[in-house]
Amino acid sequence: MNPPNDTVSIPFSDFPEDVQLSILSFLTPSEITAFSCTSKRFNSLLNTDSKLWFFLCDRKFGSKTQINKWGSGKISYKRLFKVLSELENLIGFWRRSGPSKNDDDDFVTPRLLCFDWGPCYVIGSRVSGSKSGGYDVVKVPCLWVCLDSEGERLSFLDLNCKVRVFDDLGCVEDELIRVGVNLTGRFHFVVEENVCFDKVGVVEDTMSVRDKMIGSVGNQLMADMYQYFANRTSPAGERWLRRQKRKEKERKKWEREHYVKIVNCSPTPSRPLQGLWKGICDDMKLGLYLVAYDEIGGIACRRIEDSSKPFSGFFPMFWTSNATFIESPLSPEEQYIYDSRTHIRPPEASSDHIHGDEAVSRILYIKLSCDLVIPDFADAYVNTQQVEGRIWQYGNGTFGFGFLRDGHIVDLKPITRNDNNIET
Repeated sequence: MNPPNDTVSIPFSDFPEDVQLSILSFLTPSEITAFSCTSKRFNSLLNTDSKLWFFLCDRKFGSKTQINKWGSGKISYKRLFKVLSELENLIGFWRRSGPSKNDDDDFVTPRLLCFDWGPCYVIGSRVSGSKSGGYDVVKVPCLWVCLDSEGERLSFLDLNCKVRVFDDLGCVEDELIRVGVNLTGRFHFVVEENVCFDKVGVVEDTMSVRDKMIGSVGNQLMADMYQYFANRTSPAGERWLRRQKRKEKERKKWEREHYVKIVNCSPTPSRPLQGLWKGICDDMKLGLYLVAYDEIGGIACRRIEDSSKPFSGFFPMFWTSNATFIESPLSPEEQYIYDSRTHIRPPEASSDHIHGDEAVSRILYIKLSCDLVIPDFADAYVNTQQVEGRIWQYGNGTFGFGFLRDGHIVDLKPITRNDNNIET
C-alpha cells in the first residue's frame, strides 16, 4: 500500500474517453493533428466528428451560439469549428473607412457597426444615437453572416433595416441583398455585393438560362441571342425586362465598403480616455465619439457620424501630444474656467451641476482639431488661446471636454463594457 503522501501516475490512455476528450478539447487544431499521430486509437478518436470536434465547438462557442443550428445542423463539427473560428474575428465594433458612395436619400451606410453572436448566425448592427434627445444608443440589425448546409458562408444586407427575424438560410424577406463579407486579416473587412446572386440568394434569371442552355460561361454571344429572342416572344418578356432593369438599378446603388476594427473599445487604467463614448453635442443631438491613443502617448478624439457631409466621421474633435494629467486640487484660475461653463445635457436631465462621484479629479490640456488638420489656416486666422481646451476627468472615470472659446462642456459617457458589450 502506497504512503498517503505519494503521488500515483496514471497514463493518459487509462482515463475515461469523455475525460480524454474534455482535456484534448483545449488543444489547437495543429496540436490535435500532431497528437493523433501518436497511436491508431487516438487517431480514430480524434477524427470522430461527433466526439472531439463536438467538444471543441461546444467548449469554445456553445455559450455564445447554438452550434447544432448552424447550417441547419447538416455540416460537420470540424468544418463548423473552422468557420466559427474565422467568424469570431467579426465580433466587436467596426468603423467605416473613407467616404461612402452609397449614401443617398433612401439610406445611409453605417459609420459604426457592432457584430454579435446570434442563434445560428453572426449579426451586424448599425450603431447610432437615439433621436429622442437622450443618452440612448440604438442598435439596428442590418447584416447577417450564416452558413448553408454545405458549410459555405452566406451574407445578407438589409438596407432598410426592417428585418428583425432571420433564419439560418437567410430566406426571410425579398428586401435582403446577397453580399460578400470578406475578412482581410483580423482588423479589416470588405462588404461588396455578390453579383452572381439577386435578392435572398436567388440566382438571376439570366444566369440560370445560360447554365441550362449552354452549360458553361463561354459562348456569351449564344446566351445573349437566346435571352433576346426569348424576351421578344414570351408574353412575360416585357415584364421580365422591367424587373431586370429595376434589379440593375438597385444593384448600382451599392458600392464596396471597407471597415476597420476598433480594437480598444473600453478605457483601461493606463489609458483612461480610450474607447467609444457618447455625449450630447451643442446641437442637442447624441454624438458618438472614438478616443484613441497613438504609439507615442498622444490622444485624438473623432466624432463618428452617419453623414455624407465633408469631413464627417473623420475630422477630429480634439487632440493632444501630451497625455499628462494635472491632478486635483485645481488652481483658482482652472477652477474658474471649469465653474464658468455649463454642461450640455438632455432636456429631461436634472439641472443639478455634478454628482458627488463626478467631481473633477484631474484635467488635461487639449487643442482644437483645426491646427492639426489645417495648420496654415490655424496660424493665420485662429487665436492660439481659442484653440486650447481642457478635458475634465471625473471621479467615476467619465470625462467632459470643452474649449476656451466656448462656454460649455460636452460630458461623455461610455458606450461599451468589456469592449464588446454595448449599453443600448
